[in-house]
Amino acid sequence: MVERATTGIHGLDDLIEGGFPRNRTILVSGACGTGKSIFSMQYLFHGITQCNEPGVFVTFDESPENIRSDMLRFGWNLRELEAHNLFAMVDGASARAGTPSTEQNALQSSQLDINRVLTEVLTVCRRIGAKRLVIDSIPALGFQLNDEHEIRKIILRLSQVLSKSGMTAIITTELPDAGAAGGAPSTFSKYGVEEYIADSVILLSFVGFGGQSNRSLYVRKMRGTRHSLETHPLDITENGVIVKKVDSINL
Repeated sequence: MVERATTGIHGLDDLIEGGFPRNRTILVSGACGTGKSIFSMQYLFHGITQCNEPGVFVTFDESPENIRSDMLRFGWNLRELEAHNLFAMVDGASARAGTPSTEQNALQSSQLDINRVLTEVLTVCRRIGAKRLVIDSIPALGFQLNDEHEIRKIILRLSQVLSKSGMTAIITTELPDAGAAGGAPSTFSKYGVEEYIADSVILLSFVGFGGQSNRSLYVRKMRGTRHSLETHPLDITENGVIVKKVDSINL
């Protein structure tokens, strides 16, 4: 029997036998604006507040302060959770930009060496006893590298470490614009390797129905799980992400 981590994303757990398989890595892939960061933070917030599972969010894209502010619209007070050592934010965005950080947990190397990144992230995870982890995102982590072979090595190293961490982790990646614009994408990640090293792959995208463009969710794979094979409508509401039944689409 596969032990599962409930996601807190309304409508999703019904599609995946009750939640993510524990101690596995889930790849959440999609174009800009499809809701990857909100989806991931909702998973962490639910784990902390409903499952007593501390979580860590590693950001390479947005500043921690912007994330805290943005998540308040859903009623998710991250500062309060940080004050109780239930949640930690790791600032990789400042290191990526080569600017100083005022955050307690900040990556110091502007080179973002993968071994140093993992050491610092896992130190934070151990400090708060994290059971859930989000790394947002792979393309931002590898932005300084022009050689895709080196980027693939980073992704493989990341996967190996996460598989031994005892955490149920989400990593996010970008889809090429052509894959997210419509139709079935030929790849489910930016570098074409992320989907092979992850235990699960969830695709968030925009799908056109008539004259409208709507967000959608598709579970590409989830090991050890009988999951839905359909593309489901997805909404971002004042309470966070909601996954709807297929027959709820308004054509």
